[in-house]
Amino acid sequence: MEAPHLRSVDQALTDASARYDFVLVPGLYDSGPEHWQSIWQTRYGFWLRVSQSRWNNPDIGLWIDAIRRLLAGRHRPAILIGHSFGALASCCVAASGEQPVVGLLLVAPSEPSRFEVDDHVPITRLGVPAIVVASHNDPLMRFPRAVGWSKLWHADIADLGEAGHINAESGFGAWTYGLELLCGLVARIDLDLRSRTVSI
Repeated sequence: MEAPHLRSVDQALTDASARYDFVLVPGLYDSGPEHWQSIWQTRYGFWLRVSQSRWNNPDIGLWIDAIRRLLAGRHRPAILIGHSFGALASCCVAASGEQPVVGLLLVAPSEPSRFEVDDHVPITRLGVPAIVVASHNDPLMRFPRAVGWSKLWHADIADLGEAGHINAESGFGAWTYGLELLCGLVARIDLDLRSRTVSI
């Protein structure tokens, strides 16, 4: 039997799916069946997932184009849930302001310089509510750097402690805490959109 708080998370996200498109943006090599992104996709029927054919090529333009293709045919505001390299691409799309992105859950973003994409990744406020979920022993980005990026983006930081790269290899399967973070992000997005409407 599921815990009551998880059932309430399920209900909150299901309700939110009537207002927003939830978009999974995997990182390099896509997310396998045991990855939390894939498990989330199986758990809920409302997920959209970015697809492309060159998951092993760290060309951020491919990721950005794939996100834009998916969003081009949609009419609702989108919340992007990016992992690793996919988190960097999600930032780029949100910062451009060209697509209706209203929030970002950025899990274990990769260090941009590691993939020579520094010139693409925004170094200013992203303009939408965002959470950077980071680990103290992530091999793809040191924790102080994650904190630094979150400040540049004006994003909240969620410190998971010693959590590796926050993927299946690090023991993250269903990752219900991530769903709780997403719920909190949705509440912030709702408030942000209401305040914008009032100010117009």
